[in-house]
Amino acid sequence: MNYIDRIKQLKSEKKITNDKLAEITGIPLGTLSKILAGMNDSPKLANIIAISNALDCSIDYLVNGTPQNNNNFKLDEEEISFVKKFRELDSCGKDIAKFVVEREFTRISEARSVQEDVVASHKKAQNVAKVLDPADVRRKMSEVAARRSIALFDMPVSAGTGVYLDEESAERINIPDNEKTRCADFALRISGNSMEPKYHNGDIILVERSEIFDVGELGIFVLDGQGYFKQYGGDRLISLNPEFEDILLKNFSEVVCCGKVVGKLKKR
Repeated sequence: MNYIDRIKQLKSEKKITNDKLAEITGIPLGTLSKILAGMNDSPKLANIIAISNALDCSIDYLVNGTPQNNNNFKLDEEEISFVKKFRELDSCGKDIAKFVVEREFTRISEARSVQEDVVASHKKAQNVAKVLDPADVRRKMSEVAARRSIALFDMPVSAGTGVYLDEESAERINIPDNEKTRCADFALRISGNSMEPKYHNGDIILVERSEIFDVGELGIFVLDGQGYFKQYGGDRLISLNPEFEDILLKNFSEVVCCGKVVGKLKKR
């Protein structure tokens, strides 16, 4: 492999065309083509230097094929002395020196890894301690542990006119017993998309029994035997989904308020 082959190989690795190399080096394309074709037996030193700089390699590698030292290590006096002594050893001595260096390198690497793990664990523990207050942790643990059972109904909430929330048709579910859920008297699995984007088909909402509503509150209503989950608008029921029209209460002979929506269970 001569200097021409090495130039072509580096050009291929770096995906540099002759036109590009001529542009980078400032060498006329015709001259560069002759060099790469072997038509110029004695290329100018300035051209070789320009090509080596453009291809990021040493002149020694380009001309003689001497392997490049790309580690950029700067050796101190002790390291230089060690390298000189190492080169004077026979094959047996070099093998022993390599074995010792490799073993010590492994030992130090493992020790450094353990140390990094300890530091990381310590930082993690400090962060947890900063974020979590002990009293807050105890409260959350008690909330997770405490649960209670309530009835779960499916929409519609009426099996017929005048029959609302029949306990015999409900299933029992366990919910967390905390400040947010304690006022809930029953749960309801809703259907449809009229209360999107906040509530979706299949969501389970928590309901507190109530017959009194303020405008803007969400609740469960039964109109002429048909159950609805809507927002109370005084003279109408309103869907959160703007695609659905308001339901005017004056159009129904029987209006029953079953309860206020106080929350929603998280989906697992």
